[in-house]
Amino acid sequence: MFGPKGPFCQSCGMPLCKDEKGGGTEKDGRLTTEYCSHCYQQGGFTEPNITVDEMTEKVKSKMKGVGFPSLLAWFFSRGTPTLKRWRKV
Repeated sequence: MFGPKGPFCQSCGMPLCKDEKGGGTEKDGRLTTEYCSHCYQQGGFTEPNITVDEMTEKVKSKMKGVGFPSLLAWFFSRGTPTLKRWRKV
């Protein structure tokens, strides 16, 4: 009803069904079902030093850039800290 269903990238929250490459890759080239190709390639994060706050802002900016209103961009990006990559163990 409200858009794509999961699974979602556990770094940025993007629905993996929207990833043009089908997801990130492990070192052996297998696709991962946890991360998108923008966040994870060849078994590692593409931006290993980005903070959760920086990722949240990046997600909001990207969403606004593709036409989402600011309120919706904020709404969809507010869950970023709860994703697997950012959860405190």
